[in-house]
Amino acid sequence: MTAVVRRAGWGIALWLAGLIACGLLVARTPITADLSAFLPRSPSATQQLLVDQLRDGVVSRLILVAIEGDAPDRLTGLSRSLAARLRGNPLVAAVENGERTGRGPDGAYLWTNRYLLSPAVAPDRFTAAGLRRALEKDLRLLQSPAGMALKQALPADPTAEILTLTDRMLGDATGPASRDGVWVSADGARALLLVQTAAAGFDLDAQQKTLDLIRGSFDEARGTTGSARLVVTGPGVFSVQTRDRIEADATRSSIIATVLVAGVLLLVYRSLRVLALSLLPAATGTLAGIAAVGLGFGTVHGITLGFGVTLLGESVDYAIYLFTQTQPGSPARHTLQRIWPTLLLGVATSVAGFGSMMFSSFSGLAQLGLFSITGLVVALAVTRWVLPSLLPDGYSTERPARLAPVLTALTRSAPALRLPLAAVTLLSLAWLAHQGSAVWSAELSSLSPVAEADQRLDEALRRDLGAPDAGHLLITAADTVEEALAAAERLAPALDALARERLIAGYDSPDLTLPSQATQRMRQAALPPPDQLRDALNQALQGLPFRPDAFAPFLADAEKARMQPLLTPANLDGTSLKLKFDSLLVRHGTGWTAMLPLRGVADPQALAARLAGDPALRGAILLNLKEESDSLYRTYRQEALALAVLGAVAITLLLAAALRSWRSLAVAVMPLAAAVVVTMALLTALGQTLSIFHLVGLLLVVGVGSNYSLLFQRPEPSLPLRERTVASVVIANLCTVIGFGTLAFSGIPVLHGIGMTVAIGAFLSLAFAAVLSRRNPAGPEAASHG
Repeated sequence: MTAVVRRAGWGIALWLAGLIACGLLVARTPITADLSAFLPRSPSATQQLLVDQLRDGVVSRLILVAIEGDAPDRLTGLSRSLAARLRGNPLVAAVENGERTGRGPDGAYLWTNRYLLSPAVAPDRFTAAGLRRALEKDLRLLQSPAGMALKQALPADPTAEILTLTDRMLGDATGPASRDGVWVSADGARALLLVQTAAAGFDLDAQQKTLDLIRGSFDEARGTTGSARLVVTGPGVFSVQTRDRIEADATRSSIIATVLVAGVLLLVYRSLRVLALSLLPAATGTLAGIAAVGLGFGTVHGITLGFGVTLLGESVDYAIYLFTQTQPGSPARHTLQRIWPTLLLGVATSVAGFGSMMFSSFSGLAQLGLFSITGLVVALAVTRWVLPSLLPDGYSTERPARLAPVLTALTRSAPALRLPLAAVTLLSLAWLAHQGSAVWSAELSSLSPVAEADQRLDEALRRDLGAPDAGHLLITAADTVEEALAAAERLAPALDALARERLIAGYDSPDLTLPSQATQRMRQAALPPPDQLRDALNQALQGLPFRPDAFAPFLADAEKARMQPLLTPANLDGTSLKLKFDSLLVRHGTGWTAMLPLRGVADPQALAARLAGDPALRGAILLNLKEESDSLYRTYRQEALALAVLGAVAITLLLAAALRSWRSLAVAVMPLAAAVVVTMALLTALGQTLSIFHLVGLLLVVGVGSNYSLLFQRPEPSLPLRERTVASVVIANLCTVIGFGTLAFSGIPVLHGIGMTVAIGAFLSLAFAAVLSRRNPAGPEAASHG
């Protein structure tokens, strides 16, 4: 007896130490909603570009801001005020709202280097005729509303290189509508801003801080008067919202499920102590699962966190089996000895199923596998070595014993439904065969937790702003930075032609920020020597109302540009243009890739055909990010299906080795197979297209259902024990359906899909296990596995 007590003490001590260690790990583990966690670890080169863009590309760093709900003049004033407050903050790399401020490091870089950056710089621009045309244009512009700004720059920049440059970089010809020099929506109801964050899109804490900064700055700008509202959207906004929604839904579902399950268990056991002990394995398993994922992956995806409530549904079963099957006068340890082989086999089947997910090349799926395996194993260990020591002396349950005869009578009559079950299963198979591949979603968007209304708002703001979207990307690769920039420059004439033909609304390119050194040399060579430029300028000024000495700054700046060192990426340091350049020109292995995001692609097929037939674009690859992401998802889905099949085979082999009887194996497997088929048919009949998260749910159905099958076919030495076994299975199933059913009401498609799948599948597994169970299971025979 002393040895038993000592072992119990060591078990509790180890459990408490484990709780403390897991708690510390969980407290230090960050939570992410990064979709790239559900992308492959070793994708192709093209797919890796997609992953990089989702995580850290220029698109992932954009926050689209709109101010609405007030008078037009008030909206444009708020836009200026908000932009002024955001500029210069270290969280914000750039703010664009249509204003041409010319201030700060970006403006200084563009102004100082305008002759090396402007694509209009050419030899004929600085001849007497070229300068004459520029000066005559200046005279006309001086009489326009833009005359004041031009007057300040004119002495140093009569050829208006800064205007050419900023028009090209800001996409003036294809940009948003404007009122008083500030971007507005096409209907004028919104003032628009484009904010580029300094942090990567996957850095959710930094994205949250930036959003808080934008909202706080808007509140300061608006003050206490006015009815203006702030609207924000973009990848970073969606990621932060997704994390918050997943955490909120997971918390709410966990609370509701815990309360409902606790209510059922309290009604059954009539003991707060036993209620707390029943929830102990589930709580410990969830904590251990999150800690294991954090230790193994460094972060915990929000989807994995949301999956935590599902462990409540399965791991609470172990305590229910122990408590309900403990008879008066029989210690809980004896009950465990009797049911332990069956529980161990049930958990082993779950581990085999989820173990296949551990081999996935997708870290998100591997996270779910590790979380589930760790949680279930730990929950079983707590049930085996901790709960018996914490139970009251002489504990047994009476209330389940009163329900047991009724439940047992129902299960005895269930085998009469075998023919209807066979018919339903065959009809379900026929329905799924008729649906074919349409059963499974083929789009990555099926994983998106973003509400449809939010997606529509994002599309509307992108349309108004002309912001780069995740639609089309032209990429070209080279061995060096210089060669990559030169390759991007060669694409410019063809892309400009496409813009004129309205096949695209515009594009961005790294060479707009930093031209290749060859191009810079050509532009320097286009600038004449001082005496030649002065003579050309004097000829151009003949008959024009300008003072002869007015353009001395122009002569000085042109000579300085002609002799200055060529620009390198180091010249961008300290500007927001550095981030933009680094986002569009990225190192890939031993080479470099220039990425040119295309805006407003009207006809993707016509664009692809035109690009394929243009010799100037030979070597460039048009990347349709939606097609690539959907292709990536289909690869993901096929791998997940293959792993699920391997998991099912592993479960079957495990059951065959343990049961050692073809008949017992059939009785154990057939309810699971029928439950999976009918569940899939029901989900698709309800209008759902199955995603990989439904597949995860089906794996869990097999894990949960295997316990029901094994316990139903397990022979018991007496009818009372058989009745208690049936009662324990029914109570466990009710708790499982409650636990997963709460997730079915989640607004997150992932959690909704898993919850509905397992709630339906778990109930059907119980019903089918009863229908296909042996008609006379009680008795002393065939106790080899129980």
